[in-house]
Amino acid sequence: MNILVGISHPKHVYMFKNFINEMGNRGHQIKIVLIKKDNNNELLDDFNLHYIQIGENKPTFLKKLLSLLKLELNTYNVVRDFKPDVFIGQALPSLAHISFLVRKPYFIFEDTEHATQVHYLTFPFTKYIVTQKGYWDDLGKKQIHYNGYFELNYLHPNHFQPDPSILEKLGLAEDETYSILRFVSWEALHDQSNKGFSLPMKRKIVRELEKYGKVFISSEKELPEDLRKYQIQLPASDMHYLMNYATLFMGESSTMASECAVLGTPAIFIDFCGRGYTNHQEAEYGLVFNFKNDVESQEKALEKAIELISDNDLKNKWETKRERMLKEMDDGTQFMVKLIEDRIGAIK
Repeated sequence: MNILVGISHPKHVYMFKNFINEMGNRGHQIKIVLIKKDNNNELLDDFNLHYIQIGENKPTFLKKLLSLLKLELNTYNVVRDFKPDVFIGQALPSLAHISFLVRKPYFIFEDTEHATQVHYLTFPFTKYIVTQKGYWDDLGKKQIHYNGYFELNYLHPNHFQPDPSILEKLGLAEDETYSILRFVSWEALHDQSNKGFSLPMKRKIVRELEKYGKVFISSEKELPEDLRKYQIQLPASDMHYLMNYATLFMGESSTMASECAVLGTPAIFIDFCGRGYTNHQEAEYGLVFNFKNDVESQEKALEKAIELISDNDLKNKWETKRERMLKEMDDGTQFMVKLIEDRIGAIK
């Protein structure tokens, strides 16, 4: 079958790369269309995945709407020549509309409950919406439930093996304590009008966690001069290796919090409304701690971070929790392959 995959975020590269390779190995034809955002094009290059760029991400809702017609036209031109049997992606309006136009099924893999503006533009036009464990909303007959987290598509032990050479690259000793902080731009459509850690709070977090070990920062926004020395200097494709060996993660990214959870690294996530999957990871396995982003909650989050990083047996405790989670969750790539081959194979 011919499969069109849409990529509009770095996370999507990881979510779908193993699926793309496996389906290609099974004799299916794959075409990737890319909406460039951050380093998603570089990641595709790193993984030797060929793509057609159809546009670039825009920072505001109005600009996204104004660029939609061009994205749809570029998508249609690819579809006209490739003739896909199925569309795969997260909630991309251009794919949703063109798949509806050509009467082919679109499988949306959705993880963000409050991205309602995008949902309005995509859900009515799609045939299937795949959601992971903990997803809050009932989406009716279109919804397909996946017994796992989308981060298991690429961080399940079937697909990911730790690489200890990452420690040497950064001058870290084996079992050395270090923490990773993640600060986002808050420019995503579902994040606009909200904010995370203030600059004084960022400095306070660094100051407190640095008492226990090295601190590394990943930031979408430019850091002030005094924090730049903490910025991670690594290729994006090495980031998961660093997260795997970290003692603690604390930040504003639900994806990185969940990635740490499935790797067995304690994670603290702060956000104005949270995510169903990180809530599930806390309630079911105790792998993540979720906090709101008001000042009082941020202080409590820092207190929890200090409590965790002070525990000398922390990583062993989290590895036990992770092992239980892995026994109960499914490999996301295997799930996707079976889902698409069963559903589309039955149609063809």
